[in-house]
Amino acid sequence: MTNDEAALIATPTLDEAWPMVELFSTIRRESAAESNRAISALVERLRASGVPVTVHEPKLYLTVPKFGYVEADGRRMHARPAPMTLAAPNGVTAPLVFVEKPIGPPLGYGPQSAVVFGQGYDPAPGVPDVKGKIVLFRGMIMCERIKDFHALGAVGVVAINPGKVAHWGGGSPIWGTADLDDLPFKPAIPAVAVSKPDGDALIALAAQSGSATLATDFDEGWFKSLLPVVEIKGRGDPDKFVLLHGHYDSWDVGVGDNATGDACMLEVARTLWAHRDRLERSVRIAWWPGHSTGRFAGSTWYSDTFARDLAKNCVAHMNCDSPGCRDATDYLFIPWMAENTGFVKGVVRDVADREAEGKRPTQSSDFSFHHLGITGCFSCSSRIPKAEIEKRGYYYVMGNGGNPEWHTDDDLMPVASREVLLKDIQVYALAAFRLATAPLLPFDFRALLKEFEGTLANYAKAAGERFDLKPAQDAVAALDALLVRFNAAVDSKRIAPEDANEIILALSRHLVPLNYQRGSRWRRDLGLTIPPLPALGICAELDRYPGNALGFAQMHLARGMNFVMAALEEAQERVAAALPTLSSRKRAG
Repeated sequence: MTNDEAALIATPTLDEAWPMVELFSTIRRESAAESNRAISALVERLRASGVPVTVHEPKLYLTVPKFGYVEADGRRMHARPAPMTLAAPNGVTAPLVFVEKPIGPPLGYGPQSAVVFGQGYDPAPGVPDVKGKIVLFRGMIMCERIKDFHALGAVGVVAINPGKVAHWGGGSPIWGTADLDDLPFKPAIPAVAVSKPDGDALIALAAQSGSATLATDFDEGWFKSLLPVVEIKGRGDPDKFVLLHGHYDSWDVGVGDNATGDACMLEVARTLWAHRDRLERSVRIAWWPGHSTGRFAGSTWYSDTFARDLAKNCVAHMNCDSPGCRDATDYLFIPWMAENTGFVKGVVRDVADREAEGKRPTQSSDFSFHHLGITGCFSCSSRIPKAEIEKRGYYYVMGNGGNPEWHTDDDLMPVASREVLLKDIQVYALAAFRLATAPLLPFDFRALLKEFEGTLANYAKAAGERFDLKPAQDAVAALDALLVRFNAAVDSKRIAPEDANEIILALSRHLVPLNYQRGSRWRRDLGLTIPPLPALGICAELDRYPGNALGFAQMHLARGMNFVMAALEEAQERVAAALPTLSSRKRAG
């Protein structure tokens, strides 16, 4: 750690951050009006500290829950309605069916493809007939389950959560505010989550061929929201910037998700502002509305509105969600991409003296920038240690450091920890500082190519002779060989860091979408589970396509291969074009 870095992480305090957590704990931040009231107080503290902040005012399409319940066997059970699903204020009454092991239809399943696939085709092996029924399944509410059961003819969905209370969760695959192409994907059935005790009672009723009534309602429409963005200008290359971001709306008062994150970013902004004379690149810090009730509507608005600026100038993005929670003294399950894994591990090691563990980012946490080719990391940071989780018998939750109050009305001040919050502030501050000061961007794209190599090997094994992946495997190997030469040239100082950074950013723009995006560069994909190298992901599912359908799957893969090969070849060209230039510079010198 450098002297500047040591001085940086010694700067943060909780003088402003903790009172902000306490204030947010008194404001239920589901509606736009209450969320705007909370974030206005944070903006006031930024300005009082002299930190420059711009407040945008987008209109976002939000779905704010009003009520939800399941009525069965003579009693009414409390339920959490899933936003952006169909409102059913008068209730939907239907027989219950319990699906023990949900298996979704393969890509392309629908009324037309079912006809083409042929009679007797089973789109969901092992799943009972759900047509005209309310489906029960165990787990958190998921848009994939709602979509799949609707495709199979269900009229409602009930997710049975694993704990004594139900958790909030999203219901639509649409990422952000919908456009005309997205609207057909808005769920057309109601969906809720219930607690385990209530869910067990419903399962027992389903076993007796019982019925239930499922009711939900929402306040849905366009809402003016506030979206503050701090920008601390770098002194060397101010156009290039790091983006740190997190959401400020919540379920109920949401202390661990995400009042602590909002306070964390407030103090990171104050800290970086105090050390602004050391920044080479700029740092932007954004607080998003519409995360919960608009499926990341705020961050998606920003990625749409400033898409070209982001694509040209953003070197990396980091999400801040649920830091500073009780007993979260380890760093597990950090979302990171292969190319930034070493960077994140180094930051955590230097600040917290812990060895971080990570995972591939899921379709969550305002990762609204895949399509633009921006490498991203964090979201969750600190977590309760694994041994302690097991000792307490906690089930897995995404946020709150692993505390089970996540996405419930119990996410109150006891969830927050002063000591953990201060440590997490230091982690985020150092991460942003390093990205804004490093002469050479700390991303290892050979690590990503190593991941590609493993993914392609798995797909090739699954596909067998049904699809040839060797062209992609050869292209990955060729790009890796070029990067060996490129890295050697950088290490031997035959290329200036600023020139190397242009190539690193070009690699990011080509390769990140390849691993996280199915569609075009200028629109975010639907928020459905996405496999590595998604354009070729059907290789792993070919066994599910009968003879009549295999040709369609192979055509899908042929088009996907074009997407993959084009990106890899363009990346090769960028690196290869730099290598002769390096040789020429050496001869000229």
